[in-house]
Amino acid sequence: MKNLGQMMKQAAEMQAKMAEFQAQLAQVEIPGKAGGGMVEVTLNGKGEMRRLRIDPTLVRPEDAAILEDLVVAAHNDARAKVEQYMAEEMKKLTGGLNLPAGLKLPF
Repeated sequence: MKNLGQMMKQAAEMQAKMAEFQAQLAQVEIPGKAGGGMVEVTLNGKGEMRRLRIDPTLVRPEDAAILEDLVVAAHNDARAKVEQYMAEEMKKLTGGLNLPAGLKLPF
C-alpha cells in the first residue's frame, strides 16, 4: 500500500502545481497582430481577450472605442460558450464521473 499512498501524494502535488500554473496563465499577456499591425489583440495565457486596438483609419475615430469594447465582449461570450460546450461533452464522455473541481480534461 506504500505505492498507493505515494501515488496519492504525487497526484495532490500535481494538482497543486496545476492550480498554480492556471493562476500564472491568467497573468501572462500575449499580443497578436493582423493587417500589418492595424488590428492588435492581446490575450492572457488562458485565451481570454484583454485588449483590442483597431487603427482609427479603419473606422470613424469617434466609434473606435465602442467597436473595440464590443469585439472584446463578443470574443469573451463565444469563448465562454465554447468552454460550456466542452464541459458538457466531457461530462458525456466521462459518463457523469464526478471529477475534482478545477480538473480540466483534456490535459
